[in-house]
Amino acid sequence: MFGHKMVFVVALSLFSGACLAHTGSHSLEGFGAGLTHPWLGADHVCAMLGVGLWSALLPGSNWRLSTVFLASMLLGAGLGAEGFALPGIETGIALSVLVLGLLVVAKTRFAFPVAAFMAGFFALFHGAAHGAEVASGQGFAVYALGFLAGTGLLQLAGLWMGRLAMRVPGCLRVLGGLLTSLGIVLMLQSA
Repeated sequence: MFGHKMVFVVALSLFSGACLAHTGSHSLEGFGAGLTHPWLGADHVCAMLGVGLWSALLPGSNWRLSTVFLASMLLGAGLGAEGFALPGIETGIALSVLVLGLLVVAKTRFAFPVAAFMAGFFALFHGAAHGAEVASGQGFAVYALGFLAGTGLLQLAGLWMGRLAMRVPGCLRVLGGLLTSLGIVLMLQSA
């Protein structure tokens, strides 16, 4: 079993440069760009799927956790668009994938305020990274609506996957393990 995990980690590390959705360009405009941008980097895709998977473990908190994440991400995006540099953005994003993976593997259930704080904290990093790629102003609002919709769809997909995975013994832990593995690769890359 260790051999398979090691092969997976090595394979991820070969493609780790392609894992980041944050290009640093300010050429992103419009709803369509915002809608598709969250799907372009494995770091964001995996973190959003992780939020959804973890939400599946938190009965009654599914939509609330996603709402907190999206609101906090919007705050982070606004800060990033205005030029506020959140320290350790890539490390925070990598840590979010790693921690979400571990939470799913361990099937950790926190009270909603604790889960919301954690999700909101990680969302600031994701939002700041993507907000820094867009100039502030009138175009930011339309891009942000698309970005929130794309992120929400990813979280919904994660929630759906989580609910299905809970029906198959061990499946949720495998998905959490994959997230954890990518989180380790991203942490090494951000160091």
